[in-house]
Amino acid sequence: MRIAIASDHAAYELKAVLADWLREQGHAIEDLGTDGPDSVDYPDYGYRLAEAVAGGRAEKGVALCGSGIGISISVNRNPACRCALVSEPLSAKLAREHNDANVIAMGARLTGIDMAKACLTAFLTSDFAGDRHARRVDKLSHPPQLETSR
Repeated sequence: MRIAIASDHAAYELKAVLADWLREQGHAIEDLGTDGPDSVDYPDYGYRLAEAVAGGRAEKGVALCGSGIGISISVNRNPACRCALVSEPLSAKLAREHNDANVIAMGARLTGIDMAKACLTAFLTSDFAGDRHARRVDKLSHPPQLETSR
């Protein structure tokens, strides 16, 4: 699988470990940075990751920052991306099965290496369930027109 991975400075060490591990699993990895502890802005890396997934360069994405929150928000600004912030494998599995998530986000300050690997395994080995979930996922990219007057 082609996987893009990106992080801010708080998660660059976790990113390096996960990128190497994913390569060992046979995946093609596009590392979008950052590559050191110097302070950077997580939205820049979230937008890069979203562009790689939305543009088809990567089938899936891995977004990492200190908490996982900021970078997941930036990835989700792209309507072609469905980024799920997870901290354990069940959430990662359900993000794929129910939400057809194509990007997983984790917080390096909150998730250890072994747990991050378990989340990635669940995410990458789960498929979208479709059926009733397909209608809901479609609404994520094409929201219905809501009446604004009361």
